[in-house]
Amino acid sequence: MELLQVADALAREKNIEKNIVIEALEEAIQKAGRSKYGHDQDIRAKIDRKSGVLELTRYQTVTEEEEIENETAQITLKQAKRIKPDAVLGDVLIDELPPLDYGRIAAQTARQVILQKVREAERANQYEEFKDRVGEMISGIVKRVEFGNVTIDLGKAEAVIRRDESIPRENLKNGDRVRAYIYDVREEPRGPQIFLSRSHPQFMAELFRQEVPEIYEGIIEIRNVARDPGSRAKITVYSRDTGIDPVGACVGMRGSRVQAVVGELQGEKIDIISWTEDFPTLVINALSPAQVSRVVVDEDANRIDVAVPEDQLSLAIGRRGQNVRLASILLGWDIDIMSEAEESERRAEEFKSRTSIFMEGLDVDDVIAHLLVAEGFTSIEEIIDTPLDELARIEGFSEEVGAELQNRAQSFLDLKAQELKKKQKELGLQDDLIELSLVPSSLAIKLGEKEIKTRDDLADLAADELVELLGEDQMNTKDANDIIMEARAHWFPEEETEEEASVADNETTEQDNDTQESADKNDSSDAA
Repeated sequence: MELLQVADALAREKNIEKNIVIEALEEAIQKAGRSKYGHDQDIRAKIDRKSGVLELTRYQTVTEEEEIENETAQITLKQAKRIKPDAVLGDVLIDELPPLDYGRIAAQTARQVILQKVREAERANQYEEFKDRVGEMISGIVKRVEFGNVTIDLGKAEAVIRRDESIPRENLKNGDRVRAYIYDVREEPRGPQIFLSRSHPQFMAELFRQEVPEIYEGIIEIRNVARDPGSRAKITVYSRDTGIDPVGACVGMRGSRVQAVVGELQGEKIDIISWTEDFPTLVINALSPAQVSRVVVDEDANRIDVAVPEDQLSLAIGRRGQNVRLASILLGWDIDIMSEAEESERRAEEFKSRTSIFMEGLDVDDVIAHLLVAEGFTSIEEIIDTPLDELARIEGFSEEVGAELQNRAQSFLDLKAQELKKKQKELGLQDDLIELSLVPSSLAIKLGEKEIKTRDDLADLAADELVELLGEDQMNTKDANDIIMEARAHWFPEEETEEEASVADNETTEQDNDTQESADKNDSSDAA
């Protein structure tokens, strides 16, 4: 019973299952037995789970004489019949062994085995406990600080805050109690590795969730967070209840709630922004405290052009571009800040460029070209795609003028297509390259000039090679990846799904049945 009492006490102390400790004891005794009787012996130990009685036995398998590989764990049929007259091939002879007299070395070996098994069980328990807690905030005590990496004692386990996940200039000392965000848990040979962060954007979100009851209850929702750890942060909040001001609730009475978060983040300045579905308004709020004069959203390029007064330019950009960078992260868009004069100059340049396109392509005067640009047309293709009645509604236009413009636009595009076709032929471009949906004719010409003339030539390139060939002003890495993946698609033909195969088989069967019925009718007709 002493074995069971020891196993029970150890299991409670280490918070693991009692059976794991008993199995570790059995393995330790078994190893000690093999040390005494021989390592080649098949010796097994069994502890009764109720009485605690230990059984130490040796197993020998009855084997053909020519097949014996281990003479200590295997025995011939002739030898087995001397011990057990009715023995047959494949039988296992079990001999009970006397209790072991443990020596110092055997006891140390047994102790090491038990400790190893218990340690493995502890690690498995730690991983199972923390693997589903990624995304939670947890508190612990600083155990040691080494080269900027902080080891945190969580009670049942240890975690690490790496230097790049710490708040800059934060000085943590042994014994300090800290809160951090669990962002990763990995199972490794040396045990589960729990990684914490105090610079993660969600750490700030969790702090607000603890300080603001409305966020915890779900009345106020945190939409996005952008941080420059230790310096400044922006957070957008949205209230599901129109009667509650989300910004005021997060700030609290006399700033008590936000100050609690600021204190935890070592004085990090926080801009709390009310989220709205009106995107331009959200952009203006995100760039606060700067005043914005104009916002132009380019959805195709995922870019926002923002014009601000000259005296607000440095404030909008922020120190080392901090304000605009955080706003860009918060919204997920690229933001280009410019002064009102620069924005006006750019608009004038764009207006002039588009006007010249229409004047040249449609052979019209500057008045008509100005009207088209003012109505928002940016390309000749848009004139063809626009219904005639919409063109006729433009001031000074009629259906006859609209029809004439569409005819001229079509003639221009046809002529341009012929020129491109001729250029493609001169460059020797293959049809499989031109037919790619993400490769327009103009891009195909540029590729041909760079000796990329077939689909396989394009597919053999890496994204950075394509960007380098065309120039960063003509191609970005994301678009290059998309184009190359489309070019490589024919290398990996899609396998026919079971459903498609079933439909095809059914269609074939129906066609065969129809053919057979037709043949039967013809035979009947001939017979008649």
